[in-house]
Amino acid sequence: MMRVLILCTHNSARSQMAEALTRHAAATAGLDLDVHSAGTEATFVKDGARTVMAELGLSLDAHTSKTLHDVPDPWAFDYVITVCDSAADSCPTYPAQTTRLHYPFVDPSGGSLERWRAVRDQMRPQFEAFVQALKAGTPVPPTYPDSPAVLAH
Repeated sequence: MMRVLILCTHNSARSQMAEALTRHAAATAGLDLDVHSAGTEATFVKDGARTVMAELGLSLDAHTSKTLHDVPDPWAFDYVITVCDSAADSCPTYPAQTTRLHYPFVDPSGGSLERWRAVRDQMRPQFEAFVQALKAGTPVPPTYPDSPAVLAH
């Protein structure tokens, strides 16, 4: 089974949404993935993330904010994906067999629900494409360009 870790700064918004989206995409695709998320600091899962994911039928109720040290076997991941620049800058060095990816997304924290939805809706196809590539055995998308359009919300 492949293992995926999604990192952000506080493990409160983007990484939580990405974890749920990746798990859902893997389940839909019939791909056995062990997906985790963590932050460089632990805080709490934000209500905006819970709300917009619930709109897709994905519950974050059992999710908690955690650091890398709270994740089982934190150095044994096939893929480590950072979803914010701060986490990318402070991400620890992983063994050579781990593929590091950076999919930066705008932080929806403090924004309207429309902003949360816009970020979620950018993340969804990126993580679905990631899962589909894993299932097909093709190269995974190398990066995701940050979209300034989200900032307008």
